[in-house]
Amino acid sequence: MKITQIYKRDGTLVPFNQIKITHAIYKAAQEAGGHDMKLAEKLSDMVVDILENHFPQTIPAVEEIQDIVEQVLIKEGHTKTSKLYILYRQKRKELREKREKNEIENIPYKTIWQNLVWNLEHSCDTVSKLNKHIEAGIFSQLIKDSEARYDQEILKIASLIKANLNRIKLLIISGPSSSGKTTTTQRIADELKKEGINFVKLAIDNYFYSLDYQLKDDYSDYDFEGPYALDIPLINQHLADLLRGEEVDVPRYDFKSGCREEKTDKLKLKDNQIILIDSHFGIYDKLTEIVPDDKKYKLYLETLCQLKDNQGQFVRWTDIRLLRRMIRDVQFRSYNPKETIGHWHYVRQGELKNIIPYIHTADYVFNTSLAYELPILKHCLFKFFPEMIETYKNDPNRQDAYIRAQRVYDLLKEVKEWPDKSLVPQNSILREFIGDN
Repeated sequence: MKITQIYKRDGTLVPFNQIKITHAIYKAAQEAGGHDMKLAEKLSDMVVDILENHFPQTIPAVEEIQDIVEQVLIKEGHTKTSKLYILYRQKRKELREKREKNEIENIPYKTIWQNLVWNLEHSCDTVSKLNKHIEAGIFSQLIKDSEARYDQEILKIASLIKANLNRIKLLIISGPSSSGKTTTTQRIADELKKEGINFVKLAIDNYFYSLDYQLKDDYSDYDFEGPYALDIPLINQHLADLLRGEEVDVPRYDFKSGCREEKTDKLKLKDNQIILIDSHFGIYDKLTEIVPDDKKYKLYLETLCQLKDNQGQFVRWTDIRLLRRMIRDVQFRSYNPKETIGHWHYVRQGELKNIIPYIHTADYVFNTSLAYELPILKHCLFKFFPEMIETYKNDPNRQDAYIRAQRVYDLLKEVKEWPDKSLVPQNSILREFIGDN
């Protein structure tokens, strides 16, 4: 018997893919400090052998497969990995139960409502109203108003941090891809520096494992979008050492070679300095678990856009960030937007598993969307979409990319284009993506 299909939890049949078993085992091993892909493949083969030769059901269910994975890990002596795998299953179960109960604790409704009210007051809550700002020649005023609002938020956050200085040892600025962490981090640091408050940045990107340890799909695309790609034990060790006043050797990661360099950077805290972490996974619990919660201040960023399209549907926050990342990849990383949208499923998986479930733990949620950005993003990216749609339309393995490309293309068709980037302030969060800042 050869396994070709499995039952999902909702009873639907889907094709069986052994790679998913291998990757699940490898991710659990990564958290335990292991990086042996061949061993993960061997253990995965054992699971498949049980399914095909010793399992009574012709079509297994996903829960049954996961039970067998646990049994194989324990039988083969990988106790630590099996515990982490069991813990992962339990967390996924809890998240499913929350969704089933319609729990909404992770949705920042207060911030969303404030943004909707602002849009209504400035007549930019729909695409058609946004277009009228261009038609009436008052688009420049919308830019000024949007930037002024962002500036006010920076001042508010700086004030809140100052009010908690007696307890804060670690400032975490977190949020999903292209939410504007780089600019927001710098703006907050600049504001607090005026008050003599200094941060020491711990660059989390330098803690990536080498490419030899990273997962890769059938398209040779590496998955850097999960915390398991980071050396979390070393991050926590360095945080503990720094808070004890010790000096640490921060690694350097070369993204071109996909390896850590031999040279490291010395880092030690001075009196009254605060550690700063700017990372997608800053609020992921294990990333900084060595630091007590009362010593952290966690800021969460998201593009909480409150704009309706011509069909009366709210524009998806993730689509705004996708467009931002596309133009940034074009400007600074020599990536074609087609590659960006093809990789986006990894981005979303990482967000849904390791970022969004922790929003409720943040001390403050900051909306980084700008009411005026879609017309400018359209000018930069609209021409790329027909090719993207054509590329992925008939690829059965990339229908997620096709659906996203078509949805965003349909949205941009409704938006009037604004070609003049000169009105965007040099310190604007949008400059992080369109350049020239």
